[in-house]
Amino acid sequence: MYRNAAAFIQSKTALRPQIGMILGTGLGAIAESIQDAVVIPFREIPGFPVSTVHQGNLVIGELNGKTVACMQGRVHFYEGYTMKDLAVPVQTLYAIGVKTLLLTNASGGINEQYFPGEVVAVKDHIKFDLDSPLRGENPSELGERFFDMTNAYDIELRGIAKQSAEELGMELPEGVYAYMGGPQFETPAEIRMLRLLGADLVGMSTVPEAICAAHCGIKTLALSCVTNMASGMENGGLNREVIAHAEKDGTEAMRKLLIKVVEKL
Repeated sequence: MYRNAAAFIQSKTALRPQIGMILGTGLGAIAESIQDAVVIPFREIPGFPVSTVHQGNLVIGELNGKTVACMQGRVHFYEGYTMKDLAVPVQTLYAIGVKTLLLTNASGGINEQYFPGEVVAVKDHIKFDLDSPLRGENPSELGERFFDMTNAYDIELRGIAKQSAEELGMELPEGVYAYMGGPQFETPAEIRMLRLLGADLVGMSTVPEAICAAHCGIKTLALSCVTNMASGMENGGLNREVIAHAEKDGTEAMRKLLIKVVEKL
């Protein structure tokens, strides 16, 4: 499917981006910073899964002097897609030339040192779902059947993000992201389990994309906006007012940070 999707995208623009971005909950507005943009709705791309919860556009253009392909929204397992469906967007980005991938998401904070509105760089993940976006026949033109996940969240890119944050006067802690399938939020008992296992953040995205990127050899940076403290924690749970305020603050911080990171790539 990714081959047809890539051919269609390349027929719509002469731009050949080497930087890809996937924007999560509340972060789609970052795409508005892209100049001379070509906007392609997901629904028009052959074989491309369509988001039911986010804006669903692929935006290709210039950001801080670099050509980028930005997914304004993403798809999730909980929307009814298979894990294999979740592989298509990243494989398509690879097929159009993307070598570096910037992932963003909104998450619940498990680490008690975090606060709503903070941006955290993902350094590793924990995945409980036994299914994989790469289960089945291996597309050898993308990568090897068995591949290393040690540096799935690239240490060099995390260093660039840390330097960028310092220049912006921001703190950028690092943390381990726990992937849960959703759509229900986690129970207090699940959060206690995740904390014991070493998780700092929890969310319902990003990890399938990071797995596919590692398979393709794409260097990946993942940035997470903490929108609330997780269930069962002090001030934790789904306080809509807190979440809305955190998304506003975190989105602006994330926008500035992403633009600065792109400048340094």
